[in-house]
Amino acid sequence: MTASLRLEKVTPDNVRAACDMRLRPGQERFVAPVAQSLAEAYVHPEIAWPRLVVDGDRIVGFVMLFLDVRLLPGDPEDRLRSGLWRLAVAAGEQGKGYGRFTVGAVCEELRNRGKKRITVTWKPGEDGPEEFYLKLGFRRTGEMSDDEVVGEMDL
Repeated sequence: MTASLRLEKVTPDNVRAACDMRLRPGQERFVAPVAQSLAEAYVHPEIAWPRLVVDGDRIVGFVMLFLDVRLLPGDPEDRLRSGLWRLAVAAGEQGKGYGRFTVGAVCEELRNRGKKRITVTWKPGEDGPEEFYLKLGFRRTGEMSDDEVVGEMDL
């Protein structure tokens, strides 16, 4: 990783390259394509915060936060949460620390917004992201959001 590692807004100049980003084969079952994420951000602008993970002039990943959402609609005990909606690191860039950097950067963004914890959901399964999130300090809450495990970490 270089000192020029940063999160950048998606713009008309980089949206095509963002949508061309590919995952390792088999990971598509765990995270939606960037194009789908951007479409969801477009229709939910009040809660979505999409960003590209850029190293120098290369797009190495994509992240999207959700802000102030109820994950368990209908549950009177559910509180507003903010956290990782999507996180994807390009196939050839995995294992280089980009995911760890991205989680740290979005934690800082949420702290700056006054949040005290970050939430993430993931689909369970072999080769899925669960181990990555648990190693970073997320803990399972015991809840499920549809077919995804809910995890949280204090900021």
